[in-house]
Amino acid sequence: MTSSDSATEPSTKPEPADDGVRRRRNHRWGRAAAFCAAALALLFIGTRLSLLPGLGDLLGEETHDRSGPAVLKSIQDMDRYEAAAGNFQVVVDLEKDTKFVPDVIRGKRTLYVGAGTVSAYVDLGRVTSGGVVVDKDRTTAEIRLPHAVLGKPALDPDRSYAVSKQRGILDRLGDFFSDNPGSEQAVNQLAARHIGDAAKESGLTQRAEKNTTAMLKGLLGSLGFEKVTVLYGTARR
Repeated sequence: MTSSDSATEPSTKPEPADDGVRRRRNHRWGRAAAFCAAALALLFIGTRLSLLPGLGDLLGEETHDRSGPAVLKSIQDMDRYEAAAGNFQVVVDLEKDTKFVPDVIRGKRTLYVGAGTVSAYVDLGRVTSGGVVVDKDRTTAEIRLPHAVLGKPALDPDRSYAVSKQRGILDRLGDFFSDNPGSEQAVNQLAARHIGDAAKESGLTQRAEKNTTAMLKGLLGSLGFEKVTVLYGTARR
């Protein structure tokens, strides 16, 4: 055999084991990446299709109300006179971040308009036995009442709405598999708290006491009382 013949013989040396492990590892990573890409694509397509006008009618979407009847849990007698109410609106900008993670991956930001009312009332059930003093001729009356207080803020769902929602990829996937996607409980609670704080600075309680005084003077005046005095605060000892 000549030297030239030996130089042209094919090599039969086996592949290194590291190359096979590397190929299998790359194959697994490729399948995982493909699965994530497919999931994101489905999520994106579903979101976009839901925004197309008229698509619900084309696909035959229908809404059925299968709610059960409302159940009465309790009855409470009301002794308070609601003398004033304020309408409020607040823009809530709520952002949640994760340390060392970009917002595009993990993070939420919601811009929400919350509208609601707060009432101010006088609790007539707290009037003490000596809180009403009438003279013998029944022409003069003095009434001492507790100060007016604020009720709990009541959000109006017809006037409250989300302006925008920004969510990272992981948050979108979490909402996709969640039983309660896009929950607005946090922004609702924050809106109610801000509305309650605004009501405290609005002078609603003073307005309620003024209206209660006018109501009582008008009522007792129609019954023949010539002088009616309404006081607020702790009764005199």
